[in-house]
Formats: sequence, C-alpha cells, structure tokens
Amino acid sequence: MARASEVISGGNIFASFFRSVGYTRKQVLASASRDRHPVSTGDYDAWLVDLDGVLTDTASVHAAAWKRTFDGYLEELAARQGSPFEPFEIDPDYYRYVDGKPRYDGVDSFLRSRGIVLEWGIPERETVCGIGNRNNAVFNEVLRTRGVQVFESSVALVRDIRDRGERIAVVTSSKHCEAVLEAAGLWDLFDARVDGNVAERKKLAGKPAPDTFEEAARSLGAAPERPVVVEDAVSGVQAGRAGGFGLVVGVARGEHREALPELEVR
Repeated sequence: MARASEVISGGNIFASFFRSVGYTRKQVLASASRDRHPVSTGDYDAWLVDLDGVLTDTASVHAAAWKRTFDGYLEELAARQGSPFEPFEIDPDYYRYVDGKPRYDGVDSFLRSRGIVLEWGIPERETVCGIGNRNNAVFNEVLRTRGVQVFESSVALVRDIRDRGERIAVVTSSKHCEAVLEAAGLWDLFDARVDGNVAERKKLAGKPAPDTFEEAARSLGAAPERPVVVEDAVSGVQAGRAGGFGLVVGVARGEHREALPELEVR
C-alpha cells in the first residue's frame, strides 16, 4: 500500500518537495493539505512522473485544443438540432472529464456529461474516435503555434535524480509524448516512456487504472513499493494510489487545486 498521497500546493512540486532536504538530508517533510508526513528519500529509488502539468505546461495546450475541438462539434450539433450552443468550459469540463484520461475515454466522458452518447466507431465519422482524431490535428496546430513551456525547477530535479543514479520514467496518457519531449528538449532524460501509444499497443487500461504506472515500474525493474508517483491530474493520483506504489504525490497546480486533497490516503 502507498504510505501516503501527498498534496503539495504551490508553484512547483519538485522545488517544494526537496526544498527542506537540500539534496543531502535523509528526511523530507512534504506538506499535505492538513498534516505533515515525514518522507525518507532512501525508501525510494524509482520515479514515475506525469508529463503534462508536472514537467511541461502542455496541459494548457491540451485544454485549448480540446476547447476548440468540442466547441466546433457542439456548435454543429446545436445548429442541426436548433438548440442553444453551450460551449466546452476548460474549468470545470477539461479538468473533470478529460484531463489525464486516454483521448477517446475523455471524449466519451465529456459527451456523456452533456447527455450525448455516440458510437465508439469509425474514426472518420461522427463517433467518439472521430471527434478524438479531430483533436489530434488541432493539438498539433496549437503546439506548433504556442510551443512547449517547461517547469524549469522540475526539469532540474529530474536531472538531479539521474545524477544520483536513480531511475525515472515518464508516464502519460497523451499520444503526443514524443513530440512534446522533443520540442521541450527532454527526450533523453528518461529511462522509460509509457504513453498513450504504448498503452494502446499493449492494451493497457488508462488512468485511473494503475496499468500504465505498473508498466513503467516493470520497465525500470522496480518493485511496486519502490517508486514515487508524481501526478497533477485527479485520475493520475487515483491510478497511483490504486497501484499501491511507495509514495503518491499530487501536484496541486492550477485550477483543479482543490480537488486533490480529497484523494489523500490517511
């Protein structure tokens, strides 16, 4: 079982998590929503780190792409049905239904929240897969125009982890992992990468199931109790907790900050 799900508020999870240790002391105090839990850095030697919202700010790129995709479809649907157009709202729709989930699961989850049930179906048609594939093209366009912003102190910590000889994997439901890592100059920092393409190929259930984290741990040769899982999405924190990993750290960053403390393991 995970020792605790820590929720650290503030601008950067890694800077907050290691500020008191100075990279030398054995004990770190990680701030949770109400209590402080002592964390021994010697207990863990593998790291399973989410990409969007933890290492990079591509969460904002994803959110903008999904808004454009869903609004386009909802406008089409409203015109056909003669009903009012109700736009996709990044807060709460993106964080509640899409963030952290595999692409098609996110589409299905959001549409059902609006009472819209589509066939999974053929990618070129009005189906869950079809709308998901529309978003792929939109995301690439937004990524090209906006570029990729990284959280510098997070990247600094990843480099420090590598220098300490500890293993690290990036785990994301996004199928754009390679493009984002390459654009950010981070591709060579990870010993393993488990993304949406790997999950599809190996038929791994997406978050909140722990399958992708378990696959990453296997790739690193780490027993479940050895890795630290670092996530910013509610579904990702749930996945880390479900997998019984050594420590689950919820990054309370951005608009969904208030949701994470509810997931704390007592």
